Amino acid sequence: MIDIHVVLATPADMEFWEDLAEEAADRLNELLHYLYAQVDEDIDTHQLELMMQHIWETWHQDQYLLDIDEQELYDWVDQLVATWDDEHPGAHLD
Repeated sequence: MIDIHVVLATPADMEFWEDLAEEAADRLNELLHYLYAQVDEDIDTHQLELMMQHIWETWHQDQYLLDIDEQELYDWVDQLVATWDDEHPGAHLD
């Protein structure tokens, strides 16, 4: 598995958010932790890396990151996990 701490955001990573960088990093990290907890233990490492990258790319500078309800974020991650193979065929292959 991946060491989750390697992919977590820091406030410096979230400088787009200026004074809210720490809050934005916490929220992005919440998504990453939730994803990590939701996937099967035997998930392909490359596939998990791609899913984490997708979260970063989708939410890093999204204006709704701090406004969206926590449950809606969890639902978004659940949807990502449930549909990943269908929407990203071959993503688990090298």
